[in-house]
Amino acid sequence: MAGVSLAEARKVIAAAEKKAAEIGQPMNIAVADEGGTLVSHVRMDGAWLGSVDISINKAFTARAFDIATKDLATHSQSGGQFFGIHVSNHGRIMIFAGGIPLKRDGKVVGSIGVSGGSGEQDHAVAEAGAAAF
Repeated sequence: MAGVSLAEARKVIAAAEKKAAEIGQPMNIAVADEGGTLVSHVRMDGAWLGSVDISINKAFTARAFDIATKDLATHSQSGGQFFGIHVSNHGRIMIFAGGIPLKRDGKVVGSIGVSGGSGEQDHAVAEAGAAAF
């Protein structure tokens, strides 16, 4: 099966929600398909409203460039090879931690985006979700 099914997206989100609950940080969690389009999203009780779009855009970014957003961040700073990339794609590109590609048989088929805590927290919750894929 190509892409990410709704059932798979729900499994990824459930694992990410569990990790967010463990660390005590409510999160927005988004899963996108192979085209970077949203499959499913959860806003945990108490998660920031402003992080809804950020989580969706982190998922989009991770799929659009097949790279974890924290890794893209290191290359997009002043003087870096991707400096200014965050203004591309109508401003949808997120250059901080929390977006991770989802792979099947070594091929990127979707992504997860998480927002609502520190960069480390967002990435840890996204990793937990990705590990369940």
